[in-house]
Amino acid sequence: MSFFELLKIEFTKVKRSKIVPLIFIAPLLVIISGVSNLSSYFTPEYTNAWPAMFIQSALVYSYYLLPFSMIVVCVMIAGRETQNNGILKMLALPVNRYTMSLAKFFVLLFYLFMEMVVFFLVFIVAGEIATRTMGITEALPLAYLLKWCARLFSSMLPCVAVMWAITVVFEKPLLSVGLNLLLVVPGVLVANTPLWIVYPYCYSGYLVSCSLHDFTVQSNTMTFSMFPFLPIAVLVFVNVLTVAVTQFGKKEMR
Repeated sequence: MSFFELLKIEFTKVKRSKIVPLIFIAPLLVIISGVSNLSSYFTPEYTNAWPAMFIQSALVYSYYLLPFSMIVVCVMIAGRETQNNGILKMLALPVNRYTMSLAKFFVLLFYLFMEMVVFFLVFIVAGEIATRTMGITEALPLAYLLKWCARLFSSMLPCVAVMWAITVVFEKPLLSVGLNLLLVVPGVLVANTPLWIVYPYCYSGYLVSCSLHDFTVQSNTMTFSMFPFLPIAVLVFVNVLTVAVTQFGKKEMR
């Protein structure tokens, strides 16, 4: 069975799950509350309204709500196999368990991508309403928003890999959810220490925090540096994903 056939099967498994409504909840909550709170300070002469609204919305979203939603998605995807010993039935077929785990991880990345699309679209709608209500004529910075949504997606990849690895290694949902939540909560604290660079749970939040600093001080140079962040993030991603792939179904194969 090829990887693409497995991928199709995995999407079929989660087709009737409640993942799609779930990925709407976090963007709607954070954007509506963030934009509505900030727009009360706008005046028709206000400049940089769109970046201000984006940073206001993305700060809490990147540190907490996005990771929280991905934790639930991880458990829901993994749960399709643990119910009724589904994983034993799949492993009885001529299917490579490494390929199966990788296919599930790609489904997880697809829902991460879909949540970023929802965040992007909801933010545009809320921002348009806020700017027009307050009489601001500032143009929609489409390239700016696309760039930052892509950065949020990319910076979440190591974090999602760790979440998936924990979900695979600790099979009981309550244990995997609890451990992931325990690692998400101190993210904002770790982001203010030199240890942030080896703590994937704060990558996205740290990125937005640097954007907030640049916006506040009106700096032309980004506080966030791609080196040594990028090689460390790639190393974390590859190593943790390898653990997730190799440990998937290992217990059942014994």
